[in-house]
Amino acid sequence: MASLYLVETLDGVAAGDQVSLDGAEGRHAVSVARVRVGEALRLGDGRGTVVTGAVESVGRDALVLSVATVAVEPAPRPSLTLVQALAKGGRDEMAVQAATEIGVDRVVPWSAARSVSRWEGAKVEKGRARWAAIAQEASKQAIRSRVPVVEDPVTTAQLAGSIGTGRAVLVLDPVGDVRLAGWELPDDVDEIVLVVGPEGGIDGAEFDRLEAAGAVRVRLGDTVLRTSTAGPAALAVLQARLGRW
Repeated sequence: MASLYLVETLDGVAAGDQVSLDGAEGRHAVSVARVRVGEALRLGDGRGTVVTGAVESVGRDALVLSVATVAVEPAPRPSLTLVQALAKGGRDEMAVQAATEIGVDRVVPWSAARSVSRWEGAKVEKGRARWAAIAQEASKQAIRSRVPVVEDPVTTAQLAGSIGTGRAVLVLDPVGDVRLAGWELPDDVDEIVLVVGPEGGIDGAEFDRLEAAGAVRVRLGDTVLRTSTAGPAALAVLQARLGRW
């Protein structure tokens, strides 16, 4: 019972109820995975609720599950957010996929000064939807009960303006004075935000603006990681330090 399929809602579902799986998820389960009656399955709503049970019936492109157990995973505190700069060559998408598998809770696309890739006009929603689809598929692969929320892209000014009480913002800097592994974890924040620049790095004026707003520049080690690697690596360090790994 390794697979996880997503349904729109599981509000009010209890053991003994029946839940339908249809749409694209239902078609995949029936036509691709060849799920059959009696097979154990796991369904989630992407917001923390997961039910397990046996398949009661199978149709052409849908199935019905008889619920045996219901589990609700509370939202983590502090939550982890990745602010990922837009990058060329699909490296930003690679970062979103790996970060989701590692356990990020929220992803924010960032139009950094040195981002070669740009989302403009119709590309904004298309790009956000693409990242959201990647996060959803990665969540299913990782059997996560919560699918990360992918926000609309932000500018540097908007990012700096979002820094406030209850949110610790860390900007990854290969030459930062503070090592992430040695950064003092605060006990009074609801969210830890990791900011990752594009392949060309973060512009000096951007560093200054984010620091002035309260962000802290941190580094991972003595090597320089690609934008596709830096965020997931930093998230892994935080997961270990928070005792979740």
